[in-house]
Amino acid sequence: MRDDTPVLIGAGQFTYRGEAANSPSPLELLKVAAERAVLDAGLSGTVLAELDALAVVAFSIDAPGGLSKLPLPRLSDPPASLARAVSASPRWSVYTETGGNSPQQAVNVVCERIAQGESDLALVTGAEFLGSLMKRMKGGLGFEGWGDDITTAPQRIGDPRPGVTRQEAAHGLGYPVNTYPLFENALRARDGRSQEEHQKQLGAFFAPFTKVAAANPHAWFPVERTAEELVTVTDRNRMVGYPYPKYLNAIMEVDQSAAVLIASVRKARELGVPEDKWVFLHGCADACDLWYPLERQDYHSSPAMRLTGQRAFEMAGISVDDLDVIDLYSCFPSAVRIGAEEIGLALDDPRGLTITGGLPYFGGPGNNYALHAIAEMVAKLRARPGAYGLSTANGWFLTKQSVGIYSTRPVEGKWEREPPSVIQARIDALPHPEIIEKPQGRAVIETYTVVHGREGVRMGIVIGRDSRGRRFVAQTPDDPEILRDLESREGVGRTGTVGPHPDGVRNLFVPD
Repeated sequence: MRDDTPVLIGAGQFTYRGEAANSPSPLELLKVAAERAVLDAGLSGTVLAELDALAVVAFSIDAPGGLSKLPLPRLSDPPASLARAVSASPRWSVYTETGGNSPQQAVNVVCERIAQGESDLALVTGAEFLGSLMKRMKGGLGFEGWGDDITTAPQRIGDPRPGVTRQEAAHGLGYPVNTYPLFENALRARDGRSQEEHQKQLGAFFAPFTKVAAANPHAWFPVERTAEELVTVTDRNRMVGYPYPKYLNAIMEVDQSAAVLIASVRKARELGVPEDKWVFLHGCADACDLWYPLERQDYHSSPAMRLTGQRAFEMAGISVDDLDVIDLYSCFPSAVRIGAEEIGLALDDPRGLTITGGLPYFGGPGNNYALHAIAEMVAKLRARPGAYGLSTANGWFLTKQSVGIYSTRPVEGKWEREPPSVIQARIDALPHPEIIEKPQGRAVIETYTVVHGREGVRMGIVIGRDSRGRRFVAQTPDDPEILRDLESREGVGRTGTVGPHPDGVRNLFVPD
């Protein structure tokens, strides 16, 4: 085993369930997770002062959009704030861009730095605190201690592009609860299932996730639910974006943090970390699908998921059959379904598809969910020496993909990560439909969803093709009869007429 091989030596998680008035600040959440990762490695907290690399996963409040405009104190440079709090002076410190792929991507980058001799001891950490934030705002509790006096801007890693175009945003595609149902309805239509049959399958698919969450001490909702409970619409489980009731949606209003401590083999030995705590990253890859939702080849596949999975398995020298532990990113059922298909896993794989319970039940801690999955992976693999585990991470709208394959087995030879540009060039060269911003005339629905508010149906969103096969996005009239009809019988493949919306900004699709 080479001295410059990267190895995960500690992992920590924290879930705060107390009163909002006493909730930890964002910096405190990061510090708790970091200290738990150090303790997990069998080390003292003072080792954090030796960090030469630090990556902090971006907070949701720093993402483009409404959250970034909330009137509250915030850390302008979270890595610098955390470094000061633990008395560290890292040579390299970064803050990720927005995206659920960020934790795995950060681990991949850190491991590459260690293998190249640029770092010896690194921490990757992140936190989400929308749960207490929203309660503090509603209760007028204030945010004392949530900011600090550091005013520098952090170095960023990742792709900073917004997840949607201005046109897509105008039609509601900037919200995951509106966009992921588009993939789900496309999957149902592709497979030829009735709407009733598909709803039953959705419940049966995610019920095992709730069982895992119920047994996880870090889960935000440790409650096992039946398949019927998950898809039956009630006052507590209202429809959000058809076909997803609330129980099938990731929940971001949580207070959770996680961290992993990564070292070179040389540094791990110097620190005296027992080898039975070591977990190696055997395979990894990062890539993005055709960036904007309207550019996609279709709405039931992900070339980025397929190609990053293939590359990670090639790097690890194993196949999907060699896996023992699996966690697929699970913000919504469509993300898991497409991920499983592209990687080559059955939806009812007896190994299971989550080790946390998934974002709707474990909790969807903003961009940081995958770091919880990695921390959980470390514990699972230590308990099964020699076993292999797969963790996937997804950002924006099935856009940014990162993959990691882990094991306690030492990596043989030099650890090398393929440049992400290799896979990215293949994806960027893929053909995709021509897009028309102002369609007019006869058209057909390619996929769709019906968006609900607390009072009932609000609007329909349609991605369709015009008579020349060009793709467009539109909304339907806000007519409850039209919207209920789209939920009562298949909408994909239905014809209609598209043209300008009365507001002059959006497009309007009227189904036949």
